[in-house]
Order: sequence, then C-alpha cells, then structure tokens
Amino acid sequence: MLTAIAVRGRAAHKAGAALEPFSFQRREPGEKDVVIDILFCGICHSDVHQARDEWGGASFPMVPGHEIVGKVSRVGSRVTRFKPGEAAGVGCFVDSCRTCPSCKEGLQQFCEGKLVFTYNSAYPDGSPTYGGYAERIVVDEDYAYKIAAGLPLDRVAPLLCAGITTYSPLRRWKAGKGTKVGVLGLGGLGHMAVQLAASMGAEVTLLSSSRAKEADAKRLGAAEFACTSDPRAVSLHARRFDLMIDTVSAPHPINDYLGCLARDGTMVLVGAPAEPLEVGAHALVLKRRQLAGSLIGGLAETQEMLDYCASHKIGAEVEVIPASKIDEAFDRIVKGDVRYRFVVDAGTI
Repeated sequence: MLTAIAVRGRAAHKAGAALEPFSFQRREPGEKDVVIDILFCGICHSDVHQARDEWGGASFPMVPGHEIVGKVSRVGSRVTRFKPGEAAGVGCFVDSCRTCPSCKEGLQQFCEGKLVFTYNSAYPDGSPTYGGYAERIVVDEDYAYKIAAGLPLDRVAPLLCAGITTYSPLRRWKAGKGTKVGVLGLGGLGHMAVQLAASMGAEVTLLSSSRAKEADAKRLGAAEFACTSDPRAVSLHARRFDLMIDTVSAPHPINDYLGCLARDGTMVLVGAPAEPLEVGAHALVLKRRQLAGSLIGGLAETQEMLDYCASHKIGAEVEVIPASKIDEAFDRIVKGDVRYRFVVDAGTI
C-alpha cells in the first residue's frame, strides 16, 4: 500500500485569514513522480487574490504558491529526467488531460480537458492540490522543470510564473532586433518583461505612473522611460510601438495606451484587472491594431524560458522573506511596495 508523505506548510483557512502553520499529506510518489524538497517559493499577486477569494471559487484550507524551486530528494522507478540532488522547479500547473488538442500542441495551459493547477485545484481523483508554501511537493516528472546552473535559486523561483508570463508573448509576437516594445508597469511581471525584451534585442520603453521607477527601468534594460501620469509623455509615444506588454492589474485608461501602437501593432494583456476594460473601437480599427491576451506557457516553452534565462543570466529581483512574513508581504504587494518579487524561504516553514 502506498504511504502518503507528511508535509508542513502555511495555509489560509478562510478568505482573508492570516496564513497559519498547516500539516497535510502529499501522495506517495508513483513510478513517474519526483519528490522536490522546496527551497524557495515566489509570491505571485494571484496568490493574494486566491487566498482572499477575490476571484471567487476558492477552496480552503489553501496552501498557495506556484513559483517553486528546490532539490529532488526521491524519484520513482520510471523517472528518466531527474536524479536525486538535482535542482527542479514547479510552475502554475501539475497535470493536464494530455489528450486534447491544446495538450498535444504543447499548450497545456489551455487544456480543454482537466487542467490541474498547483493549488486551489483538484486531481482527477478529487484530492486537493496544495502549493509551494510548504516543505516539499510530489509531482509527475513531466510537469517539473530542470533548472540549469548559473543563477541563485531564489532568483529563479519567480521565473515559473512571472518569467514565462512575459516570455511567451514576447516570443509569439516576435520581439527582437528592429522591434519597438513598450512595457506598461514595472512590477513583478514588468521587470521581467523589460529584461527579456531587451535581451532579445528589442528597443524597450517602460511606461509607469511612478517617476521613481525610471532608474530601475533603465538599469534593467529599457532605452527610454515615459511617466504615464503626464499626458504629454504618453502622447509623445503615439503610434510608436510594434508590441506592448500590459502588465497592469489595476484599472487604467487602455485606449490612451492603444494609441501608442503603430499600425498593425499588438497590445498583449498579461495583467488581469478585476473590472472590465472599456475599449474604444476606433483605437483599434483606424490603425488595424490588435488587442490580445496571454496566459503563462506550456511545458516545453517554460523549459525553453528557463534555459534562456540561465544562458542570458536573467533572474528576478527578489526580497527573500521568512514564512512568518507572508501576510505582511501580501499587504505590501497590494500597496505596490515590493521590488520586485517576494520569495519565501521554505526553510522557515
């Protein structure tokens, strides 16, 4: 008989409650499973939304966290990609149906069957998933990622969400030499978008409502900075960008920014404002512009992103915190008081 693995973590027991120590069980690893002893887990803004049930549909107790890195401690008998002692990561999902068109195309994040998120979700047998604010995790090797040497693991953790969320649209819409990319917002997502787009050879402009972000934007690779609190600064960039990555999750005047796109330019939403955005048709049709969205990435593309970041020495800028500070970090994220990603030291769980 298989024996479950006892694990300690941090959980919210109801919407908006403080995260408290929580003991639970992971499944005994099967033939294709790996056990990862978690070292670091990034805090995504979506963790705050989920733990506070701001999007609805939350299930408690909830152990958040989907930016997970650690070391493999056990492997199943049929595991071929990992060995004990190797670094490994887990991102936003831990299983999918594997048979639908999206899964077959390597776009597992759009699974039309059963996409199993890393937390606040359920496995096909109905058992709940618990995330990375914990000591260890058990996952099918096909849904874990290899971590190349070259970057500190605390800086790698946020790549599993913030990194792939921005890498994927930059690749799909062909950011590179000769392209002009505007990045709207310099937070956890925006600071990754600037680094990645600049590394691909694009000319990057960071647009932010805070003038205090200018120095960081240019240090991270932006060629120019525009303060969006000054309408003149925005108008100076009219019809300029081939691609814009909109990372803002708060209400914002999207039509003004659509006007910054060149003819045939594309704005990609990766932030997720709670309220609908009002889009004027003329902002799109008069210059044949496109408004699109993008959601994380599939397994192969996420591995590609991790390898790319390792070879280009690109990592998140992080503030490592003990587990006892998670609630404080949640509040600071809401206030925008982080540069640019909190990461939980799992050794303090």
